[in-house]
Amino acid sequence: MAETLEFELVAPTELVLSEAVNMVVVPGGEGDFGVLPGHTPLVSTVRPGVINVYDEQGKVTKSIFVEGGFAEVTETRCTVLAEKAMPVEKLTRDVAEKRLQEANDALMKTDDEGEKTGARRELAAAQAMVDAAGG
Repeated sequence: MAETLEFELVAPTELVLSEAVNMVVVPGGEGDFGVLPGHTPLVSTVRPGVINVYDEQGKVTKSIFVEGGFAEVTETRCTVLAEKAMPVEKLTRDVAEKRLQEANDALMKTDDEGEKTGARRELAAAQAMVDAAGG
């Protein structure tokens, strides 16, 4: 079995990260899941949250906030296609809390079910951003 696996994180406008890693933990649609070399193949949705990349000592080397997407895992590779992605260290609590307030306001102002669905999705992403920013 390989010592590392290839991890790629792709956003619509850029390749965010592409490197060999020891482990990655992804915020899956059904819960967080860790990927090690030799993992059983799977495809999963990705919910808003933080992807953590680990080194051989089990230390987190990178934390990246994603706003959802899809993940594909094979025995040798984990690829995440994210709607948006940014390093956690670039998040600020003030910006995240403002986004959360705006999402709450948008949800409260609409009676349209389609708009409510979009507002709930934005609210979930904003809350995950606040959590990632240390909130």
